[in-house]
Amino acid sequence: MLSERLLKDIDFIVELDKMKSVLRQTSLIDNSKRENDAEHSWHISVMALVLAEYANEKIDICKVIKMLLVHDLVEIYAGDTFCYDKQANMNKRERELKAADKIFGMLDEDKGSELRRLWEEFEEMKTKEAIFAASMDRLQPFFNNYYSGGGTWKKFNIPKGEVYKRIAPLKEASDELWQIAINMIEDACRKGYITDN
Repeated sequence: MLSERLLKDIDFIVELDKMKSVLRQTSLIDNSKRENDAEHSWHISVMALVLAEYANEKIDICKVIKMLLVHDLVEIYAGDTFCYDKQANMNKRERELKAADKIFGMLDEDKGSELRRLWEEFEEMKTKEAIFAASMDRLQPFFNNYYSGGGTWKKFNIPKGEVYKRIAPLKEASDELWQIAINMIEDACRKGYITDN
């Protein structure tokens, strides 16, 4: 007979399939379609694995990847909030806390609490792992926008200052990656992908 715990785990896994239907504003680099949350989470997890050697401090990459895999689970219920949408961001925290209760509450308390703690650590951005994870979360759509000819930056007329503000955690996470971001932002401004302040 199957345990209740295992059945809860399977229900949770089935629920995660909904991430594939949560569309983000960011398009794929080839502009063929909008990216979904599952694609985004996979991409940033692999990015972290590949780019961890450029972190300013030694990080627990396994913990970073765990954070990246769970950081957007709340969007199954809260939806994706576009980072440059000031109005939608006003109640984002409230929506996501309610969603966190629901999604992590599907699991037995020990498992649900562990995933919730990872999500909260990511959101607080105080540990070196959380800062690196947040940097990957911001760098991936940054790359998509740059390499697609402007992407959402161009579509929503985003100024250079806002792009710098959004990618700012990278400055603390990695000097090398921060330098690349600066070069790309300045080049994006020259190319008209973003507006000059």
